[in-house]
Amino acid sequence: MKDILRYLEAVHPEPPELLLELERRGRADGVPIVSRETGRLLATLVHAMQANRILEIGTAYGYSTLWMALAQPPAGIIWTIDRNAARTDVARAYFERAGEAETIEVLNQPALEVLENVPQRNLDIVFIDADKLEYRAFLDLAIPTLKRSGVIVIDNCLLSGRVAEAERSDDAPEVRAMRDFNAYFLSHPNLSATILPLGDGTGIGARIR
Repeated sequence: MKDILRYLEAVHPEPPELLLELERRGRADGVPIVSRETGRLLATLVHAMQANRILEIGTAYGYSTLWMALAQPPAGIIWTIDRNAARTDVARAYFERAGEAETIEVLNQPALEVLENVPQRNLDIVFIDADKLEYRAFLDLAIPTLKRSGVIVIDNCLLSGRVAEAERSDDAPEVRAMRDFNAYFLSHPNLSATILPLGDGTGIGARIR
């Protein structure tokens, strides 16, 4: 598997330098960002769908936001939610440098509060990468914002493989939460969903009703 991953990384073109810089900044500061593979997948989905209305739950340093913003058509907009203003200040600086500040609206509020009152509907893509204990609530509130055939993408479905290990009495709360979430996500009646062993486990669900 490691040989396959090395080959795939070598054969893909390198991301733009600004994204490489963001990767280094995230590692240096200990701020989690999506894997480069997940970033590429997000960009491909945005290109394929010509997605111009995207909601992101969990901004951090804006790494995944920029992968999507750089792939959007000219009229595209991303609403991205993260209550941590210090992190989103870093993200905003990168959005400015990428020339995407006007296409990205940062909402520094608790995600559940925003989702309960969000006016946006007929979204093309919703991307979730935030508090794992709230994933199920995020999903229930996000699905109605999607258009039919819209796509919801979930990061960290596998938690570095911990969700696939045998259950233990001392499992961390996020591991228990993600096991429950994955089963709920894959059987949700409003979605056609799957989980890919890409990055840290990437869920993809298309709204079917």
